[in-house]
Amino acid sequence: MANTDSLRVRVFSLNCWGIRYVSKHTPQRYDMIGELLSKEEYDIVLLQEVWSEKDYLSLKKKLAFCHPHSHHFKSGVIGSGLAIFSKHRIHDTFLYRYSLNGYPYMVQHGDWFGGKAVGMAVLKLGGLTANVYVTHLHAEYSRDKDSYLPHRVVQAWELQQFVRHTSAAADVVILGGDLNMHPQDLGSRLLMSYTGLRDSYLESAEFDGCEDGMTLIADNPFIGKGSMGPLEKGIRIDYILFKGSSERDVHCDFMSTTKGSAPDHPFPYSDHEALTAALRGPRLLQKTSCDCIMTAELVDIVTEARTEVKVGLHCAERMRYTAARTGAMGLALLFLELAIAAVPWLALGAAQPFPRTSFYLLAALCVAILFTTALLYVFYSAELKSLQGAEDQMRLAVGSLQEELRGFPVAQPHGAQRGALGPEE
Repeated sequence: MANTDSLRVRVFSLNCWGIRYVSKHTPQRYDMIGELLSKEEYDIVLLQEVWSEKDYLSLKKKLAFCHPHSHHFKSGVIGSGLAIFSKHRIHDTFLYRYSLNGYPYMVQHGDWFGGKAVGMAVLKLGGLTANVYVTHLHAEYSRDKDSYLPHRVVQAWELQQFVRHTSAAADVVILGGDLNMHPQDLGSRLLMSYTGLRDSYLESAEFDGCEDGMTLIADNPFIGKGSMGPLEKGIRIDYILFKGSSERDVHCDFMSTTKGSAPDHPFPYSDHEALTAALRGPRLLQKTSCDCIMTAELVDIVTEARTEVKVGLHCAERMRYTAARTGAMGLALLFLELAIAAVPWLALGAAQPFPRTSFYLLAALCVAILFTTALLYVFYSAELKSLQGAEDQMRLAVGSLQEELRGFPVAQPHGAQRGALGPEE
């Protein structure tokens, strides 16, 4: 490794809200974002909701001088919306698409069509290898009745697995994006406890930005009045997370957010505030013994996540049963229609007792019911498999952690990413 104080990197993250023909002032805001990035010359730029390839290529052209290396992660029907721009060469990329991502029939939300995912890029920062991740989790549309919570918990579980299993050789790990989770939400605790990632807002030596680091503020003109619910001022759901290796640490010297409208412009860059973190390091760490308290806390967090996934399992089972029952009713009605249609033949030329138009409309309705319920049955079956798979993984993880607490030597699922629980003795 190069000298231990070789890392000085500025990271920028923003949810661009780039939904063409829906988001307000999209062309103007992309011009503003490009202007900001060109002026500030961040080392790493992590963007979400860059849905349009045209918008990405426009940004790429504008930033070709200051950020010559970039990648747009493609996924789903309209794309993942994830993009990375970098001063440093991108040596490798990989995209992992989350197994659960909402429901296709909830068209007004649109998350399913986006193919939510996590994108990874491997960069060389001087003599250090940096794994940089950008992601966007499923939105929370109701704090009180969040039907997407099991999906978001599974996404957080898959995200922490992806980070742990791909960053073993990295000297520095950086993750940025719109997690759509509050700092104390289950998914946030699961992600940061298992991976050892640290929150730049909490770790920064100096902060400049919105109160409490909020990134979705009520004063933003693009946010509907009352959409914050009981959280009148705003919420913090966008993050820049980081960590070093098991032997070397990274620090956050400064962290900031934008504060509403952009300078010299009547509106802000997006409906979210942008984040900037200045990271420095790494420095040598002193090895410590295993912190059993943190291991016990992690057992509780994974158990809580497993309980939430089970709630989602029961809901998916009910929905699949409802789809199957409705489909059976449609099939029975179709058979009844066929029997009625056979009456003239069986009755030696008797007239059809029902008007032909009504008969055909009812038949079309039966076919539509069968087709729709069949698709829903397949979808809910796939959802069940994903939830069952996540629940099985969590069960194994809890068992492994509990054995560790009892003092049995077990193979750790976190491997080299032991920083979340303390280095092995």
